[in-house]
Amino acid sequence: MIKSMTGFAAVTREDERASVAVTIRALNHRYLDLQLRTPQSLAALEVDIRAQVGKTVARGRVELSVSVQPRQAQGVEIEFNEEFGRALEAALEKARARGLVRGALAPGDLLRLPQALTIRERQAGDDPAALAAMAALARGAVEQALGELDAMRATEGDHVRADLDARRSLVADLVERIAVAADEGRAAMEARVAERVRQLRTELQADEAAVAQEIVRMAARSDISEEVTRFRGHVSHWVTLADSAEPCGRKLDFLLQEMNREVNTMGSKADGLRVSELIIAAKAELEKMREQVQNVE
Repeated sequence: MIKSMTGFAAVTREDERASVAVTIRALNHRYLDLQLRTPQSLAALEVDIRAQVGKTVARGRVELSVSVQPRQAQGVEIEFNEEFGRALEAALEKARARGLVRGALAPGDLLRLPQALTIRERQAGDDPAALAAMAALARGAVEQALGELDAMRATEGDHVRADLDARRSLVADLVERIAVAADEGRAAMEARVAERVRQLRTELQADEAAVAQEIVRMAARSDISEEVTRFRGHVSHWVTLADSAEPCGRKLDFLLQEMNREVNTMGSKADGLRVSELIIAAKAELEKMREQVQNVE
């Protein structure tokens, strides 16, 4: 199946506790390269997310980001520094004994002493139930985002396939025209050689059987029927790969290399006025197909 390696999806899910946003961007890459960013509170989900991505994407660079925005106040925790408090109390007692300080220590005095109190927000991970709910929310958002990404890649893949199918048909037609032109060129070459032999027959004594064998060998060297047959097989294999449910980008890329090799061999063997022009046109289309296949998963 032909799917594009590029795509984008963004999904937001929320409940009474938090809002989870998932963003996925897919780009071309030779292999699967997942770049994952998750908040510390969801670090335990990374293994599951990587498994989810691996089931959906076979090849490409995937940048997946998960962010969490709490919808409820996290609450705060205040911790009193007991050791500092005892040391402060002892110091104040000495100061009162010398008449340097009067009165008791007020709560406001503690707030002005950063060493006395530690104030921090309560983390979501401190509540197992909240953390489990947030993880389920994130897992569902990732699954939905991957589904939307896959749908986008499939849609783009349909456009890519339409272009590749048109070019494949054009190259196949060019190769058939090359085969015809090569046959015409071989026949013309045989006629030219035979005529030249007849001209020399009166001047030189030649073994006509040997001459005939040499003409056959020359014709065989310019015969491209094997290359044309293999090229037709590659075209048929292309259709099979494109119709398969499996990702086929790397296989199509290899197949294009084989098709290009066959066309090059045809160009080096075939003779004829139109062959060179047709070979150049076929190679140009194969190069365009190769560039397009770089976008296929």
